Formats: sequence, structure tokens, C-alpha cells
Amino acid sequence: MATEIRVPTLGESVSEATIGKWFKKPGDAVKADEPLVELETDKVTLEVNAPAAGVLGEIVAKEGETVGVSALLGTIAAGDGKAAAEPKKDDAAVAQAAGKAGAETSAEAQKKAGEVAGATPVKPATKAADSGPAVSRLAAESGVDPSSVSASGKDGRVTKGDMLAAIATGPAVAAAAPAAPVQVRAPSAPDDASREERVKMTKLRQTIARRLKEAQTNAAMLTTFNEVDMTNVMALRNQYKDVFEKKHGVKLGFMGFFVKACVQALKEIPAVNAEIDGTDIVYKNYYHIGVAVGTDKGLVVPVVRDADELSIAGVEKKIGEFGKKARDGALKIEEMQGGTFTISNGGVYGSLMSTPILNAPQSAILGMHKIQERPMVVGGKIEIRPMMYLAVSYDHRIIDGKEAVTFLVRVKEGLEDPARLVLDL
Repeated sequence: MATEIRVPTLGESVSEATIGKWFKKPGDAVKADEPLVELETDKVTLEVNAPAAGVLGEIVAKEGETVGVSALLGTIAAGDGKAAAEPKKDDAAVAQAAGKAGAETSAEAQKKAGEVAGATPVKPATKAADSGPAVSRLAAESGVDPSSVSASGKDGRVTKGDMLAAIATGPAVAAAAPAAPVQVRAPSAPDDASREERVKMTKLRQTIARRLKEAQTNAAMLTTFNEVDMTNVMALRNQYKDVFEKKHGVKLGFMGFFVKACVQALKEIPAVNAEIDGTDIVYKNYYHIGVAVGTDKGLVVPVVRDADELSIAGVEKKIGEFGKKARDGALKIEEMQGGTFTISNGGVYGSLMSTPILNAPQSAILGMHKIQERPMVVGGKIEIRPMMYLAVSYDHRIIDGKEAVTFLVRVKEGLEDPARLVLDL
């Protein structure tokens, strides 16, 4: 009996994934728990392991297809890999021909019966293929019946794109003909076209693009700036970095100080740690701080949970773990969910100033930047100080300007007097 390979639970708010690549071909021997296929979600890339040993049978979901949770990916048959797993073409052709002949006979019989009775010929009934949870969700939200939408997917399946086109153009138009593809750019000149490379966006990159645009569209986003003198933090770090690394096994960076400074400021200004849910404001009395990490595949935001309960060393350890996992592509979905506030450090790439975009549904995000020596007036004298611009982008629907500015000032005060962070003052 064949063992089914299905899409596992993908995590909170993740309902579908794209098939990245299969590591085996039909007929290949597989071991139990051996990686079989790579799935790309809007948060992470994960592997699906073989539920049993045997031979990879039919691959149902091909590379590039979008599948929902629990969708059938393929099967594993008993054997050692020597037997062919795909059904014989002759048998498949015979079955297809037989089915077609049976359908034609049924249709002809209905037609004749209608003529004898003087009635309108009856159209043979068709059964729509199951098109997955994304289509069902869109149908429930929009009221558009998938059976009335022209299907462009495999085996007559209605795809998510078919539904979106139907919702945009109206069910009557969508049922008449598939929506024409949208021309997103003018064609390049022939000489230029030969030097271009077209690469399909990964699921992660598509989701990053969609979420950032949604954040700009849905929120009343505004950014306020300040600058922080990093002299004392840098002095503290330089004094203790060797002892710190020896004791805790991780380097002492700046992010631990920033996380603790933000937590203190969030406690004083709770609106910055809240979010809008319909006509309600949800105030969160916990502090899960997302730390943006750049990877080869795009930006990911692992979350340091209950950061208020961690020391600076504890924060640095968690960030170090997340950084390694992000580089290895080993971050889990649950490690990137539930954040209440996000910190993004563009300074590691040399950014002097920026306006970060909200990480929805959060209401604010802090942007760190490059530390640069600048002349500053200190006690009536001009001194050279290591300065960093800070930026807080926030949703003005929930956070007033006074609250945003006060929050940023509190972060600045904590960083310029880091003893306050260590002593929790």
C-alpha cells in the first residue's frame, strides 16, 4: 500500500507554500526521514521528509506549483527503487480513452432522450477539481463561486490567480473568458533584451514585496528622527567585550543595548507596542522584539521573545543563534511569529539615514544606522563624537506624534547612559 506525502502544518497564518524542488525522481529509493522536497512559504523555506522508506512513486505537486496545508505532494511505494514508479503510458492511455468514450456515450444518450421527449438536451454534469484552501478562502471572502471561474490550473483546477482575476473583473466576465495577462513593463530593445536575465521571484521575495506594499497602503505611516551619541555605549563595549565573549560565548554587539532601550521605552509608551484590530486597539503587555536579519533569499525577522526578561547577554545569545540559523536557512516559522516591535539595522550596510517600513500588523519599527564621527557642541565646546541617526516609523492612526517622539527620546536617553539599561532604571 502506498504511503502519502502531504504538506505539513506550516505555522500560524501560513496557509500555502510553493514547491521549490524535488530531491528525488519517481522510482528512486528513499529512506525514512530523508528530505524529499523543498517548500517555500512566505516566511521560510522548509524541507518535507519521507514518512516511510520505499520508492518514490508519483509526484503529484510539481515544482513551482502552489499547495495548501495537507495537500498531497506524492506517494511512496514499497520496494527498493528498481521498479518503475510511474504508471505505464499504455495503461493510462487506455484508461483515458475508455473514460472519454464513456462520457461521449453518456452525452449521446442524454441527447437522444431529450429529443424523444421534446425537451432541451441535457448538458453532461462536470465536477470541479479541488483547488485548495487559498481558493476556498477567497471564495468565502468575496462570494465568487469557483465553479463559475475559468480554470487555468492543472486538471481543471481554479488557481488563486484565477480567483483574484474573477474578483477584480466580476464573476460574469471571469466566467466568460480567462483574464488577459497584465503587461507590467514595456518590451526592451532587441540589443538590450539579449543581455537581460529573467528570474522568477521566490515565494519569500513575493511576500516581502506584497507585505511592504500593504503596510504602505493600509497604515498612516510617518517617520520621526533623532540622533544618539554612542560614546558611552562604545566605551562600555570596548572595556568588557573580551571578558563578555569569554564568559558568554558570544560577541558583545550593539543590538543588546538597543533591544533593552526599546523595551524600556515601550513600557512607558504602550501605544508603540500595540496594534489595531478592526475598531479595537490591542495593547500587548509583553515584549517580543523582532530583529531584521538579511539573508541571500531576502529579509527575515526572527523574534526575541519576552526580551524584557532577558539580560543584555541573553539578548545577544538569542540574536547570535538567530543569525546563524538565518544564514543556514534553518529558521523555524514559529521563531518569526508574534513580534510586537521590530528593530532594523541598516547601519551594517553603511546606511546613514532611512525611513523603515512597518512590519505589519505592528505599529512601529526602529531603524538603526551607521555610526559616524561628527562635530557636536558639548558643554559649549565643539567635540568629535560617534553619532548615529535613529528613525522610528509609526502608524499615525494609533500613535500620536508626541508619543512617537517621546519613545525615541527615551531610547536615546537609555543608550547615552547605558548604566540605566543594566540597572533597569
